[in-house]
Amino acid sequence: MESQRLKLRGVIEQEVFVTKDMERSVNPNGTEALWLFDFRRVLLRAEVLDWVGELFWEKCKNEYPFQVGGIEVAAIPLITELTLKMREKRAPANGFFIRKSRKKSGLLRMIEGELTDEKVILVDDTINTGKSFIRQVEVIESLGKKVSMVFVILRYRDESYYDYFHKKGIKIFSLFTLDDFKDSLNVKNVVDRERKSVPMLFHPQWYWKAEKPDYFHVIPKSTPLLDDTKIYFGTDNGSFWALNQSDGSTVWEYKTLLVSRKRKVFSSAALYKDFIYFGAHDGNFYALDKNTGKRKWVFMEADWIRSSPCVALDLGLVFVGLEFGLWKKHGGIAAIDAETGKKKWEYVLPEYVHSSPTYSKKFGLVICGCNDFSVYAFDAATGKLLWTRKTDGEIKESFAFDEERGLVCFGSLDSYLYVLKTKTGELVRKIRMDGWMYSTPLISSRFVYAASLDKHVYCIDLETGAVVWKFETQGRIFASPEIIGDKIYIGSNDGRLYELDAVTGKNTAIFQATERITNKIVYNAEMETIFLPTFANEIYCLKKKAG
Repeated sequence: MESQRLKLRGVIEQEVFVTKDMERSVNPNGTEALWLFDFRRVLLRAEVLDWVGELFWEKCKNEYPFQVGGIEVAAIPLITELTLKMREKRAPANGFFIRKSRKKSGLLRMIEGELTDEKVILVDDTINTGKSFIRQVEVIESLGKKVSMVFVILRYRDESYYDYFHKKGIKIFSLFTLDDFKDSLNVKNVVDRERKSVPMLFHPQWYWKAEKPDYFHVIPKSTPLLDDTKIYFGTDNGSFWALNQSDGSTVWEYKTLLVSRKRKVFSSAALYKDFIYFGAHDGNFYALDKNTGKRKWVFMEADWIRSSPCVALDLGLVFVGLEFGLWKKHGGIAAIDAETGKKKWEYVLPEYVHSSPTYSKKFGLVICGCNDFSVYAFDAATGKLLWTRKTDGEIKESFAFDEERGLVCFGSLDSYLYVLKTKTGELVRKIRMDGWMYSTPLISSRFVYAASLDKHVYCIDLETGAVVWKFETQGRIFASPEIIGDKIYIGSNDGRLYELDAVTGKNTAIFQATERITNKIVYNAEMETIFLPTFANEIYCLKKKAG
């Protein structure tokens, strides 16, 4: 075995290790990399794979029986080699791979290949922070299977760093560490100041999933809404649900009227007295009794509704964006009597309205975005147009008011965060992101927290427009931020819920889901419980334990 190890080491030193003088490479944060290990250039070479296979067998044969899996891309040739090597050793093993993101068409699979009941050894070329492996473990465990080992060619950090795996009893084995190349390549194991990975402090109390989720649309869907005891939300199969917050049991389910592909409920809900409101892709806007789920009235004038409603409690009106398939009428906003369902006023807009209206009692206006790149402000009581503001991109989500300063903030698909004067629509400033904004900003004190498809969360000083901090996730962000105490919570397409210090942006805790997170969390302060939705129509009920 030592000869294979020496040969593999030689290939790593001579071909896998790449410095900035040899070839330009970029770190995940966009900075120039000084060096990296690029195993992909050798992992389709037969002799290299054979060496790895022999070394794997020597280490893992006492673990048999098992199956091998990993996440695309580098793991795929390794899995192929290892399953062939196991057959050669007359110890056949199953192999599978996990997609980085669920396939959006065809069979919609997260895992390719079949999982058996044997314990799992996850394989890859390297392990650094372990985030990729954490997601794999969560996916495997969600299917009732057990991961026993992580096997890699190269480990970047001391083994003591990987708390998550140790707590689960998962062994970590690497053929090499960075320290093995101290003399030859002048690299050494990565050492963080805090030495430990970010803790996973959130523990599921219950889990719920709807049937037939729509995996194709990776966008914000129906954000849950809470009252004292129930959680309300819509799903892709055309149903609207009320569950008990305590255990996730169903209180009632309401099925929308039109049985078709257009029944999806992407709209979030709004509450008024005993009414709960939401829109659906069947074009109807529904008012239900929140206690029984029985329909009180339905507004049927639109062709589609993706927008979420908001309520003016003092006016007794509910506002919602509308979509139409007509030649000269594509979108609009309607004000509807919250108790009777009668339309109070409507304003026709030139393009679809996916954006959700937001109401300011202080200024007596309702604001809505449109796919014509514009924001519209109306007198909430009469529907009179007060002002408009043009951007250079569609406005897909909602708005945040700073009532004290008289400001309103929103994001656009032109990659800017806009700050306007609420009364007049006058532009105060706009702040450039590195990607589209498909989420709603959050204002707390003098700061606005915003997320972008550039994978970053931003904290911006409202008074100066300066970026105070930004935090990078591993996926695009459609979810909107929420604040609880002195912490910001936001999900990402990497399937992680991040807890960030609101002042510094430091990542203080995470929760790893198996699907993308495209909506914001909701929080019950009395129960100290977080409800986390995913784009796959899942709800996690989470409690946080002390670190």
